[in-house]
Amino acid sequence: MAPPTVTQVIRTRRSIRRFRPDPVPEHLLRELLELTLEAPSSWNFQARSVVAVRNPANREALSRAANGQRQPREAPLTLVFLAEAEGWRADLSDVYARARENRAWDEDFVRSTATHGIEFQRDLAARGLAREYAVKDAMIAATHAMLAATAFGLATSPMNGWDEAEVLRAVGAGHRDDLAVALLLSVGFPAEERRHPGRRPLARLAFGERYGEGL
Repeated sequence: MAPPTVTQVIRTRRSIRRFRPDPVPEHLLRELLELTLEAPSSWNFQARSVVAVRNPANREALSRAANGQRQPREAPLTLVFLAEAEGWRADLSDVYARARENRAWDEDFVRSTATHGIEFQRDLAARGLAREYAVKDAMIAATHAMLAATAFGLATSPMNGWDEAEVLRAVGAGHRDDLAVALLLSVGFPAEERRHPGRRPLARLAFGERYGEGL
């Protein structure tokens, strides 16, 4: 059977709240994480990370942190997407080296990124926007995860409504005040089938040139 197309994946993805207990195979998890982290990020600084939570006790802790929502408890896997607001301050030499090795960036671009990119991030931090931008990068990765999981025949449940401090403690990062929780994403084989609830018409949400103008 041919793998689903991107169009099919986008049109068939649904948010599932009931999961079978079957674990996600190790090889599938690894490929899912690799595709997740192919997501783009600001300046390619990759200031986002993901924690794969499978241990039942840890999943229960996530469920408590999420106001008792059952998805982390029931699904065999929950991915916790973390935004690293201070990631740009770390050693980024490996990012530059890999881009050179792949012939994606020449030396001028590396120097520009190492100067203008850092200046951009420093300005964000000065304006209190570093966390916001890191969360955006983490959410792009989470979207990649949802689509990749759907292509693999897995179901996902993106979750909001949790206590950030409790989530960080549950994944062993309670001491990190530079991390923000962007999303909890429960993953597994579906135990239910959900119909598409529908979307508003294109003309209601998509505009041309200016907000409110027709395409």
